[in-house]
Amino acid sequence: MANIKSAEKRVRTSERNRRRNVAQKSALKTAVKRFKDAIETGSENTSALYVNAIKNIDKAAAKGLIHKNAAARYKSRLTKKLASVNS
Repeated sequence: MANIKSAEKRVRTSERNRRRNVAQKSALKTAVKRFKDAIETGSENTSALYVNAIKNIDKAAAKGLIHKNAAARYKSRLTKKLASVNS
């Protein structure tokens, strides 16, 4: 454990940030997974789940959890899946 007061605070701060990042990344993965599952099962609420997944991807990219190009790639893939189901 750190001996210096500022180092102790840095440990607490980084742990708090890590937990927040893990939770937000988990929410992102869950939203994408729900959309993919809905596509596979042929649910009727795919468009609502798509919007939610895109929203979570944009949030993660804005907060720096994922790179902006990765976010664009995820969104592109989800859009292609939605288009293939709707056509």
